[in-house]
Amino acid sequence: MTSVPATTTATRNSRPQTDLTVLRREQLSPHMVRIVAGGPGFAGYVNNDYADRYVKIAFPQPGIDYPEPLDLWAVRESMPRSQWPYTRTYTVRWVDMAAQELAIDFVIHGDEGLAGPWAASARPGDRLTFTGPGGGYTPDPGADWYLFAGDESALPAIGAAIESLPQDARGLALIEVDSDADVQPISAPAGVELRWLLRRGVPAGDSGLLVNAVRDAEWPEGRVQVFAHGERGYMKGLRDVFYVQRGLERSQVSLSGYWAKGRVEDDFQAEKKLPIGKI
Repeated sequence: MTSVPATTTATRNSRPQTDLTVLRREQLSPHMVRIVAGGPGFAGYVNNDYADRYVKIAFPQPGIDYPEPLDLWAVRESMPRSQWPYTRTYTVRWVDMAAQELAIDFVIHGDEGLAGPWAASARPGDRLTFTGPGGGYTPDPGADWYLFAGDESALPAIGAAIESLPQDARGLALIEVDSDADVQPISAPAGVELRWLLRRGVPAGDSGLLVNAVRDAEWPEGRVQVFAHGERGYMKGLRDVFYVQRGLERSQVSLSGYWAKGRVEDDFQAEKKLPIGKI
């Protein structure tokens, strides 16, 4: 069930709208699809330097008559919130400024959700409208090593972050997916180990693999920078590992829930703004 669209503090200037055209769809694994988009609208895309750059994709509600061309900020100013397009937040996996195209990876679980089914059936010529990008993580060149942890929802961001590291970087990536078929190639520096954690049929969000793996891992010497994102319950468990068990400083850790089991994103984003929802 999709709820009322979430509010936002962003503005037309802070999160400009970009209108792209789907160029192709690539099946990366049984549970992930890549949409590559570009077209004339790419000229209006404003890139940033964050490794985890993300956009908020707009999905117009069926049965609502929106003015054309769709202007998301005008809609927010002129229509009740219950009629705004739904938004879903996704990492930009890569940007090719020369080719004027970018890629966004979507987790697919059958007909579940809003963005996944759209991506699974997207065709060349379909419209992809989003605001952004935003971002919050850039590898710290002063870190001695890097730790990445997440489930498949964070796989695009983890992959992009690892591929942005210098070639002499050292680190460990712990990534939870369903099976061997969901493992993806990531161009990691030789000193960064990729360790895949397989749920083997356990539903996403119900596994203890990720938290246990981070807790039990042997950490190299030196100052670490952490990038940990994924299901909210996982992140709450990892918070204790990082801050209680390991005694890390807040400045060393990028930690956020990308989704919450049993919640659609509109409800999840609203809950994150409440004290009880903050990680």
